[in-house]
Amino acid sequence: MPAARTERTTAVVIGAGMPGLAVASELSRYGVDAIVVDGMYVPAPLQPLNTGLLQRCDAADAACLQERSEILRHLRNYAASHGLDVRSTTRAVRLDRLDEAAEGSVVSGTVHSPGAALCQWAVHTPNGVLLADHIVLTRCGQSQLRKMLAELGIAIGQNLVAAMRAIGMYLVGVGELATPTPKEVLRQAKVVGQAISAKVHPESVHGALTGTFAAIPAPA
Repeated sequence: MPAARTERTTAVVIGAGMPGLAVASELSRYGVDAIVVDGMYVPAPLQPLNTGLLQRCDAADAACLQERSEILRHLRNYAASHGLDVRSTTRAVRLDRLDEAAEGSVVSGTVHSPGAALCQWAVHTPNGVLLADHIVLTRCGQSQLRKMLAELGIAIGQNLVAAMRAIGMYLVGVGELATPTPKEVLRQAKVVGQAISAKVHPESVHGALTGTFAAIPAPA
């Protein structure tokens, strides 16, 4: 049945690595339901990757790798002990924005009745569709992210983070050129967890959320 392929949740975290588990853990602490799936971006079939000629600029030293591994171990233990919905073998294949859908529209077999609250996002997977109000991206190349934002009508500039948050989209662990450090990833996860919680449970948030972080540099 079509309805069996559609699930509703508050947030979908795309990327089941350390950044994804970090933000899912933060959301869990704030009582926000979330589903974690694997990353969604793959190289285009007609664009060969000549990575053998390029030297990585974000190679981590041994101490950083050890720190990352230790943090990942703790996050996995937390996810297991708290029953977080982590679907590391389920890949997101497409992301659709739905907040402009009309009443009575159909999304993958689910009919939105008049007066019903519409989700902002639909995350398509090989197993079905995940409907959510918030999307957290943790595995996304800069070129793909720029293209996605352009298609959503978001201009790259100083108010990028605010524009993304306004439509329920957040970034964790996505750096400009180099991979963020484990501490920076955890900081980003905490900020995003607070931001989503502030929208889901506004009455339980004390004080204004002022934390932010740069996602993509503004063009020269």
